[in-house]
Amino acid sequence: MNDPNPMVQIETTLGEIVLELDRDKAPVSVDNFIAYANSGHYDGTIFHRVMQGFMVQGGGFTAEMQEKPTGEPIVNEATNKQKNKTGTVAMARTSDINSATAQFFINTDDNKFLNHTGQTPEDFGYAVFGQVVDGMDVVYTIEQQATATVAGHDDVPVEPIVIETVVVLD
Repeated sequence: MNDPNPMVQIETTLGEIVLELDRDKAPVSVDNFIAYANSGHYDGTIFHRVMQGFMVQGGGFTAEMQEKPTGEPIVNEATNKQKNKTGTVAMARTSDINSATAQFFINTDDNKFLNHTGQTPEDFGYAVFGQVVDGMDVVYTIEQQATATVAGHDDVPVEPIVIETVVVLD
């Protein structure tokens, strides 16, 4: 549990993605993500928000668009100076700065507007806690899927992209 750069394998219906997490820069986010992975929370969730040229988001909804229960929100570590660059993974949140729980996203472009630039909710940013080290081709395949509005949610893949399991390798 103290490995500064734990590796995590995300098995999806479209292939495998391997992340290297950065506990040194984002210890709260890394430990939170690992706890959800080890509890099986991510198993059977989907990438429910997919936007070309932006990001793919998952970890919170089932294929039936039912939101899974989560634990308490964590502190936003966006002040860690890590940038939302292509291939990085960050915590998703609402307009409340410290609202991240289980949902995460993988940037498919350099999204400078998501970086920490100030203290307001609009400027605080999104905490990067790792990066894709293998399987970026899978991320790009996810990003290219046709989407629709489903159950009041925009940008939902027409064919569910299921996260079958998330395994901590270290």
